[in-house]
Amino acid sequence: MAIPVVDLSEFLKGEPIQRNLFVHKLGKAYEDVGFVAVKNHGIPQSLIDDLYKYVKAFFSLAVLQKLNYQKPELAGQRGYTSFGQEHAKGFDAPDLKEFFQYGQTAEGEKMPLEDYPPNISVEEVPQLAPTLYQAFRHFENSGKALLSAIAIYLGLEENYFDQYIHNGNSIIRCIHYPPITQEPKSAIRAEQHEDINLITLLVGASADGLQVMNKDNEWVSATSEPDQIVVNVGDMLQRLTNNKLRSTTHRVVNPPRDKWNTSRYSIPFFLHPRSEMSLACLKNCIDENHPKAYEDITAGEYLNERLKEIGLKK
Repeated sequence: MAIPVVDLSEFLKGEPIQRNLFVHKLGKAYEDVGFVAVKNHGIPQSLIDDLYKYVKAFFSLAVLQKLNYQKPELAGQRGYTSFGQEHAKGFDAPDLKEFFQYGQTAEGEKMPLEDYPPNISVEEVPQLAPTLYQAFRHFENSGKALLSAIAIYLGLEENYFDQYIHNGNSIIRCIHYPPITQEPKSAIRAEQHEDINLITLLVGASADGLQVMNKDNEWVSATSEPDQIVVNVGDMLQRLTNNKLRSTTHRVVNPPRDKWNTSRYSIPFFLHPRSEMSLACLKNCIDENHPKAYEDITAGEYLNERLKEIGLKK
């Protein structure tokens, strides 16, 4: 499936007509598909290359070395989570992955340690933490621009989301799907799921495998060009817009047998708002044909609920 492609520079630098066309194209894609590929996204290729280099260096460490960076009390929100710890909502079988998470470095105000624990540096790969910090800020800026366009599409003020994503509880997740060494019990590396957050920005997955469920409930491979990032709607945005924008179901499948000996790396940025943001359905997304579908809840309450559902929090 060709994911709709948008050019972020048309919104950031274009004339009013170009900006309006971008807003319409982005909004319609999120209503119909839930995924877009974004070019001219503002994240330097050299930074992406460095990020993957240091992420691969971390995952190549011995298991005992990596376990030094696993902190169970943080529910996977910082540092390392070992292979098979997480499962998709509604599934008991663990996903075939390990991952390392890096979160928000709050600036200009004190944030609660419970939601914003310190990030974890890796002694064996000292370049990883500063590279993740740089990548985090670039992801955040690109995500902020995309949310501004979404706000306009929804009939809100362009800067509606700014106050909520400033020092928001966003996360970079560095994922490693190890080589397959024996006949797998399932064809799935990461079971079908929807993301929890507002939007997810995915940069440069190292191999194919991402599949998206279309409107006919069929699984189709989702591909993008190397100079593009894939950005999808998460459950928080779907909830806020009363299902106007779609949080599309997606999964990662195993590679063909001749590629079982290869690893797959993926680095999504989960753009979260501040915990106190209300996810109550927007009034202009509710009408006779679209009655309010969700009870009121804050972003923090919803995140906590979902972390329990996927096995990261007790």
